[in-house]
Amino acid sequence: MNTATIKQYDERFKNISYEVMDGVAFIGFGHNNDKSMTVLNEETLRDLDAIADELTAKKKELSGAIFFTHKERCFLAGADISLIAAMKTEADGARGAEAGQMIFNKIEDLPFPTIACVHGVCLGGGTEFSLSCKTILMSDDKSTIMGLPEVKLGLIPGFGGTYRLPRRIGIPNALDIILTGKTINARKGKKLGLADEVYPKERIVQMALEKHLTKKKADASFKESLTDLAQSNIISRKIIFSKARESVLKKTKGFYQAPLKILDTMESGTLSGRSSYLSREAQAFGELCVSEQSKNLQHIYFMTEKVKKYSGPKGEGELPQLDRGACLGAGTMGGGIAWLMSNVSMAPIMKDLNTDALELGLKQAANNYSGALKRKRLSAEDFERKMRSITCQTDYSGFEKVDLLIEAIIEDMNIKKSVFSETEKYMRDDALITSNASSLSVEEMASALERPERFAGLHFFNPVHMMPLVEIITHSKVAPETVEALYNWVLRAKKTPVVVKDGPGFLVNRILMPFLNEAGFLLEEGVSMKDLDDACTNFGMPMGPCRLLDEVGIDVAVKVAKILHDGLGDRAKSSSLSAKMAEKGYLGKKSSKGFYIYDEKGKPAGFNEGAQKLLNAPKKVMSETEIQMRVILPMINEAAIILDEGIVDHAADVDLGLIFGIGFPPFRGGLLRYADSEGPDRILAAIEKFEKSVDKDRYKPADFLRKLVENKTKFYEA
Repeated sequence: MNTATIKQYDERFKNISYEVMDGVAFIGFGHNNDKSMTVLNEETLRDLDAIADELTAKKKELSGAIFFTHKERCFLAGADISLIAAMKTEADGARGAEAGQMIFNKIEDLPFPTIACVHGVCLGGGTEFSLSCKTILMSDDKSTIMGLPEVKLGLIPGFGGTYRLPRRIGIPNALDIILTGKTINARKGKKLGLADEVYPKERIVQMALEKHLTKKKADASFKESLTDLAQSNIISRKIIFSKARESVLKKTKGFYQAPLKILDTMESGTLSGRSSYLSREAQAFGELCVSEQSKNLQHIYFMTEKVKKYSGPKGEGELPQLDRGACLGAGTMGGGIAWLMSNVSMAPIMKDLNTDALELGLKQAANNYSGALKRKRLSAEDFERKMRSITCQTDYSGFEKVDLLIEAIIEDMNIKKSVFSETEKYMRDDALITSNASSLSVEEMASALERPERFAGLHFFNPVHMMPLVEIITHSKVAPETVEALYNWVLRAKKTPVVVKDGPGFLVNRILMPFLNEAGFLLEEGVSMKDLDDACTNFGMPMGPCRLLDEVGIDVAVKVAKILHDGLGDRAKSSSLSAKMAEKGYLGKKSSKGFYIYDEKGKPAGFNEGAQKLLNAPKKVMSETEIQMRVILPMINEAAIILDEGIVDHAADVDLGLIFGIGFPPFRGGLLRYADSEGPDRILAAIEKFEKSVDKDRYKPADFLRKLVENKTKFYEA
């Protein structure tokens, strides 16, 4: 028997199929729904509640209930985030959580076997629903995952997840899943005890019917004591939660509210009964869901969902099919790009002028795969196959088969134009050629090509395997089909695309420029490297500007700063400090000395006294808030100029770019979301203050910002 034979559905339920056969109820999610993902929206929850009542009413007639999915790759994707976003008060949030809890309690209280046949995505409320069933089966399909990702939205699981998961897999394992929002595949699910068994997707319902309906479950309290004896020991519990809290504070630096609220709720309710515990969980959900931090993280969620579908100009021609790839230039960046291409089955060619660079590129690709290999997300056979798919060569053989070329050579305009002109001769007319340039004009590069309509910028961030953003840079002659094809390819590569018009530094580097420049001026004024980096990390940045410059390479930063100064004028002028450091050989992490000194493993081992000696100014004590405003306000001002120039169309483009490109603190919702929360009028007043007291060029207020204040509007309303 499989789900295809279940056809005579009860018409009372619109979004969930319901049928009783031989005393067994079969309930299917995703019925009458043409979307790929099934979410717990108002209609689905209403149907599920009615079905729970139906099952309760017929409990003497039924021998079991089997829950399955009609979708190819989704069981239940969780609660509809739009419902959460619409909640205005803590009471709204708590009531919403309680409503879901009541439905899942009804499922849990059914006196007969209930089996969740999980195939495909099962996250958030989907996992919480599954936990309310007596048996969980998972399919062995790669698409099948379970998890509670609510913490990533600044929330606590609100439908009983923090109550039921520890009772199934133990407190330590539950904390690991809930506090990180990580997903669990079927193999891991079986190992943890989350899944009772794993079956092929084609047979999972049949196996539920044949093997699990008559199987008696162990007493829950007995299973709990066997699963995790530490849960019954007060001292052990205290140690577990203390260690978890310590780990959370280390990772989040205390910026995020949700993990701490989750710990408080779970620890205080460990010995509570279901009703008392779930009341605490609902209250915590209500408090978090309307918090500014959660609203900011929900805002990022909606931005990332929107960007998953191309919405730009459409061409009349067919979209290029990008099946075979090539990377021009090896080394660290080229190897990262070759890795990405091999990971999406493009069998890439990696070309360079010498074998040393090619070996470095292959080493980088292997290093990128090593993490997945260690975590057993990649088998040794798959590792070997993917690495073998990368062809290294010093000539253009095979380039006639390439659909997408990404250039990653030296940042020199004349060399790039010469290489493009040469490379184009070896490629098909319909192939796409792109440049990974970080600051040079894409418009000028296009002039070297006979088919500029097939050319664009494709700017990756280093390291490629970790940084999610890719800037797609357009120019006056690019075809819309080229842009759309590249956009779709970036999504296929599981990266976040942002389309940007050509201009010095494009989007991210252009806004990063004043952050780094101003840091240099602060150091020259006498602010210590420690105070500067601490102020920025305490604002929420992943690292301070001194550490960031060391990671980028101080010589690279000097070169990019000159390009931006030439293109943008004196508001982009930089301090002389970086140039002095480059002259001394303090190039950053790659030379083991920059602002910091680095050990053999590349980890910082203290500040570089040699760099400190280059600063002649007496030490200056400045408040942390003033340091933060000195580096953040110029970024907001530059973003306003970018919007005015049409480099990007929306404030959301800026925020996505900076969150995924440089790690601007997500809990603030993005640079311009933060500016809106502070108020454009206050931002303008602070910039005008620094214009008078610090520098008239670097702090000249953007006309766009002045207009916002005059019109009493905000970045996200403009």
